[in-house]
Amino acid sequence: MTPFTEKVITVIRSIPEGYVMTYGGIARAAGSPRGARQVVRILHSMSRKYKLPWHRVVNVKGEIALADDESSSLQRLYLLGEGIVIDAKGVIDLQRYQYHPEPDEDYLLPPKE
Repeated sequence: MTPFTEKVITVIRSIPEGYVMTYGGIARAAGSPRGARQVVRILHSMSRKYKLPWHRVVNVKGEIALADDESSSLQRLYLLGEGIVIDAKGVIDLQRYQYHPEPDEDYLLPPKE
């Protein structure tokens, strides 16, 4: 597993209940600001194995990005169950619900040599 993948998993695990992060926000926190697509692949391939709270990850517009109706409905249900409000257009208020990890959290620091 690459160091970036490990950091992404750690960042996703750190998202508290009742909050969301964007794919790009996770990539930035893991050290690769342009790695949003890689975050998507990591979520797709590793959510089950690492028991990631995949439902807390949304796109930059605050929308559920999953195209599959069943998966998007499940994500919506999980988010609502955590108290996250989704408006009539399917948008989450990122000003209110977006999680911003603290800059001093271990996974945000450069690797020790």
